[in-house]
Amino acid sequence: MSVSVLILTLNEEINIGECLESLSWCDDIVVLDSMSTDGTRAIAEGLGARVVTRAFDNWSAHQNWAVANIEFRYPWVLYLDADERCPSDLRDEVLRCARQRGTEAAFRLRRKDYFMGQWLKHAQLYPTWLVRLFRPDRIRYERLVNPVAIVDGPIGEIGAHIIHYPFSHGVSHWIARHNRYSDMEAVEAAKVRVPPDATSAAGVTVWSRDPNERRRALKDIFFRMPARPLVKFIYYYAWRRGFLDGRAGFTYATLQAIYEYMIACKGAELERRRRGLPV
Repeated sequence: MSVSVLILTLNEEINIGECLESLSWCDDIVVLDSMSTDGTRAIAEGLGARVVTRAFDNWSAHQNWAVANIEFRYPWVLYLDADERCPSDLRDEVLRCARQRGTEAAFRLRRKDYFMGQWLKHAQLYPTWLVRLFRPDRIRYERLVNPVAIVDGPIGEIGAHIIHYPFSHGVSHWIARHNRYSDMEAVEAAKVRVPPDATSAAGVTVWSRDPNERRRALKDIFFRMPARPLVKFIYYYAWRRGFLDGRAGFTYATLQAIYEYMIACKGAELERRRRGLPV
């Protein structure tokens, strides 16, 4: 048994070729393209991928549409972004998991983010476990950005890593993209309210054995904290020892603090609008 692959793209001609080359072992690759205006679709089709087009609205809606409407050849689907690569050890583990007759409905795995030619081992949230291999009829997504996978059934774990190049388009592209992301994160932050029993409720999910629940609970708590940009920089650079990643670590921690400041500013603006105050 093999697996199908799903790749989401928007103007990824700089990445899609190498991504597909790392998937040369797969004979069912579907590229869900958000109306690219560059050569993304032509490159993907030239390398044997099926291309499906759909206008992007938000992350969870886009991914939910994909798993509900795309006909995959195989019961298991591996999801990648165009700036990610599938090394040989990951290929072997993915195929092994697809062939076994277990009870799992999905598998989590980790990825290594590269910046300035090196792995950001410290200056980010490694290891973050992401659900990337799944049965499409057993999964759905929530949140407008950085969606959370909700799986109907047991979830296993894969030890191999995805290789990720988040700055492949350059720092300017990263900043522009995260400016858009901050719009959606501000909306998500506005949803966070503190009910009387919030502390006890959060305590349950923070200590959950499910990484998705822990991540969501921690994010909700973080949205309530003051001075979030400064806290985020200290967390990435000092607590996570981002300084061990050298200049790349300092730059990445600074960019994350800037991103958090954009979310905070936009969240404050939404709150003022909600209260009828001038912005």
